[in-house]
Amino acid sequence: MMSDYKVEMINDGMQEFYVEFHGPKDCPYHGGVWRIRVELPDAYPYKSPSIGFINKIYHPNVDEMSGSVCLDVINQTWSPMFDLVNVFEVFLPQLLLYPNPSDPLNGEAAALMMRDRTTYDQRVKEYCEKYAKPEDADAAPEAKSCDEELSEDEYACSDEEVAGKADP
Repeated sequence: MMSDYKVEMINDGMQEFYVEFHGPKDCPYHGGVWRIRVELPDAYPYKSPSIGFINKIYHPNVDEMSGSVCLDVINQTWSPMFDLVNVFEVFLPQLLLYPNPSDPLNGEAAALMMRDRTTYDQRVKEYCEKYAKPEDADAAPEAKSCDEELSEDEYACSDEEVAGKADP
């Protein structure tokens, strides 16, 4: 299923792992490589996976500190018909291609994107060069353990649930 992706298991189980994700073409994230933490709940595929960026990314819908992702299709409209291939081939590329600054987790990125798209794109490219090289995805330290709770500020998305926050 995920044979086209570099996957690294966490611990001995099959429910937590890292996936190497490459930025899509035709956008300022192209050339960036991120390490994405995936946690599958016990009720997967009936409940959505938790998804979070481990190395930094400059994006309105990704919390810069925790890597949590604000994405409706994962948080609210998940269906058992979706699978992890959808997450990495459709949902995350769409998130990077079409950021939603009106529903931000990173208010600075959202404001810059709405005010000055050229400067925003340049900042994205700077983050890619600084934090999202292939070696960064291989060696990125984990930002938060799955046992740590996010603060209200990190969890401030208009969606009820933020991907990347583990279910209790």
